[in-house]
Amino acid sequence: MNEEVRAKVDARLKEKGLSRADLARRTGATPQAVTRALNDTGGRGGSIPPLWAAILEALDLNLTVEPGQGNRSTEQ
Repeated sequence: MNEEVRAKVDARLKEKGLSRADLARRTGATPQAVTRALNDTGGRGGSIPPLWAAILEALDLNLTVEPGQGNRSTEQ
């Protein structure tokens, strides 16, 4: 995962008024797993799987994140 993606996810959490713990509950992950995924922890959970990294590099593609279309909110 690159820093641009991490920053956009963190910004979206703030925009929606959600914490990482809220995100963990919504995704069925542990808070620790979410933190590892969203922090640069030396490849321990927050990196793109090696095969996907190789595919993106071979095709000269970058991974980016954009807000979704429409309202698919699961907020209660």
